[in-house]
Amino acid sequence: MWIIRTALLFGLLTGLLLGIGYLVGGSSGAFVALIFAGAMNFISYWFSDKIVLSMYGAKEISENENPALHASTASLAQKAGIPKPKIYFVNNPSPNAFATGRSPAKGAVVVTKGLLDNMEMREVEGVIAHELGHIKNRDTLISAMAATVAGAISFIANMLQWSLFARRDERNNSGGALFAIIFAPFMAMLIQLAISRSREYSADSFGAKIASPLNLASALRKLDNVTQRVPMRADPSTGHLFIVNPFKGGLASLFMTHPPLQDRIKRLEEMAYPKLVR
Repeated sequence: MWIIRTALLFGLLTGLLLGIGYLVGGSSGAFVALIFAGAMNFISYWFSDKIVLSMYGAKEISENENPALHASTASLAQKAGIPKPKIYFVNNPSPNAFATGRSPAKGAVVVTKGLLDNMEMREVEGVIAHELGHIKNRDTLISAMAATVAGAISFIANMLQWSLFARRDERNNSGGALFAIIFAPFMAMLIQLAISRSREYSADSFGAKIASPLNLASALRKLDNVTQRVPMRADPSTGHLFIVNPFKGGLASLFMTHPPLQDRIKRLEEMAYPKLVR
């Protein structure tokens, strides 16, 4: 079901991209929009992991530095049926984690100082299992490409807005142009967030299968509590990568990159006690 839903959402993003490309330059404009998005996705595919690791100053953790973390990750990766990912460390007091890499063979899991300091090992394992779910399902690539297409839509909409000052033909004064300028970027953002939220549920379910669902539920509950007190200074464009929203407070759930934590925790507890939790 999630594959069909993600494909439909990507289809909507692509349709928006082609539509505003057509409004800017007709058929040739739609073609240029596709070429532009393709070029951005090429960069995203090959370099998004290196870019985000550099943004947070992530340093690779050797086995000698944390043998327990490496042993646990290796065991979970074997259960997941993927190669053991590299493990990186971000020196930040806010507890959080994310995964990156364009494929399971190139996967990497990033943990913060706050995560290792505030979590029991069983909870860290729950978090790692969740991130391995993202790597297994190639969510890191899906999210990067969704963000790229959404960014292309916003860029072209801005081009169309500026063209209104230079061109006064019938097309640019139509309701379609107004839709592209105002509503297309907004709709693209909502679709991107919907993709991100659906992938979190999937990663939770996968993580619960290779580790204890209660350990992940306990980690999410603790992450929520500590993150509210110690928010992370994160780039908004990467907020969807983290296991929990790295920002304090935030917008309404409609604009959140993650599903409500209470819903995620309830689902995990239902997996552990299907007859008791309602």
